[in-house]
Formats: sequence, structure tokens, C-alpha cells
Amino acid sequence: MLFSISSLPQKIKTVDGEYTYVVPETVDLEKAKSIALERVKIQLIADEFGTTISQSNSTFVKNENGKSNIDFMSIGGSEVKGEWIETIGNPIFKTEVHGEQLIVKVWIKGKIREIVSSHIDFASYILRNGTDDKFEDDTFYSGDDLFLSFMSPLAGYMAVYLIDNDGNAFCLLPYQNQEEGNVYVKANERYVFFSTKCAFPDLRQYVDEYTMTCTHTQELNQIYIIFSPNSFVKALDSKKQENLPRELTNNEFQRWLSQKRVKDPAMVFKAKNLTILKK
Repeated sequence: MLFSISSLPQKIKTVDGEYTYVVPETVDLEKAKSIALERVKIQLIADEFGTTISQSNSTFVKNENGKSNIDFMSIGGSEVKGEWIETIGNPIFKTEVHGEQLIVKVWIKGKIREIVSSHIDFASYILRNGTDDKFEDDTFYSGDDLFLSFMSPLAGYMAVYLIDNDGNAFCLLPYQNQEEGNVYVKANERYVFFSTKCAFPDLRQYVDEYTMTCTHTQELNQIYIIFSPNSFVKALDSKKQENLPRELTNNEFQRWLSQKRVKDPAMVFKAKNLTILKK
């Protein structure tokens, strides 16, 4: 039986639009593009489906005359009544310099879906060099160890992917030697992944541990944490290098994720930006 977060019909719409981001001096170009991309998605969803009361003290959203005015002091999708399902084509970026001020403009087209009931909200933290949640960080140095803390209010299934600076999608979870296409998690249990020491007994023999590396001076990665109360199978991938996890292209991964989410309205994910710096 398929678990659904709502019995009401969900609207799926195709939208497009542009966002202009005035880049602070402390933000480099690649990170600025990533921020602009997330913000245009949030703006388009808010304009189409409206907003809810903000759950973040640093993001303020209000709706006036059908248009959403968002004060983006941080990035987050919990304030809007919808979610981004699929990007159509490639986003188009344009950079301009006005005096000493860098400006990034992005145009995007995609499909969005209205959230018509309570969303499954799991807790997840990217941890650097420690397995307690206090080690949460979004900036790593080459040689740092990566761990993931996870807890869900519902039992279900999950997978984790890392998108690297070159557009490769690596499957971090399920572990490489697991035959299942996902990892089953119990409700209200805290899991720490990528740590043999902290693993539950049924997973300990499979654990892969990861140390982050950086070829360039700075690299921007994304980690996708995917969860559903319904069983699903990870994307089709392959082992291309002995010292790396299974991989596929980011485009293939995004197509897989989009197809799964259209078929399973209860599937949710969080995409966390991760900056890797060379020592």
C-alpha cells in the first residue's frame, strides 16, 4: 500500500522566472550562483502557491496582492506552500559588475507542486570530524571526515547522494555492499551514517566511511538526503573508480529523483550545500 501525505489532489505547474542576486563581498561566484538558483525557485513557488508562517528567524516571507516578498537572510523552503519537482533545461546565469558590486542574474524553468497537507519533516545534520550534532558544519577542509545524523518521525526508507563540483552524482547511501536499493530507518531513532562505531548492528558490516578531498582551491558540493515512508530503489548507477562510491551524472540523478517524486507524493528530500577547501 502506498502511503500518501494527502488524499487531496496536488497541483503541478510549469513556471519560469528570473532572480537578481546582489553578491556580498564575502561570497564567491560559484556560491553566489548556487544561492541565486535556490532563491529563484523559492520565489517562483511562493508567487504561485503562497507562503506559510516562517519557521526560521532569519527568513521573512509575506504575501501582498498575490506576490511574495521574501527577505532572504537565509535559504529555506519551509516557508512556501510548494516544492520544486523538476528543472526543465538548464538555468541561464548572467553576471554583471556595477562599480565594485558583483550581480548574478539567473533564469530558470521547471515544474513545481503544491503542498496541500503537512510535510514529513525529518532532522538531518552534516557533521565534520565528529558524530554529535554539535559538529554540524557546511564548510570542510580536505582531509576532514564526513558523517550524517538523521532522525525521522516516521519509519521509512532513505538514500543519500553527493553531487560534486564536476556534476557527478555519487551514491553514499545505501552502502556499496548492501543489496537493498535503500536503507530502512525506524521512527524516532537517531542514526549516524558513515561511522562504523556509531552504526546499528544490522548496518555495521556494510558501513563506508568518507574523508573529503579537494582538487581545486575551493569546491562546492551538494548532499541530497532523500526519505519516503514508501519503499523505493536508488537510481541506476555503476562503479567507475575503485576508491569512489557508485556514480551517475547529475542529470540522470535529477531525472530519477523527479520521476520518483511525481509517483510518490510522500517522498521528501533536503539538499545541503557543502563547501570543500584545500588546505
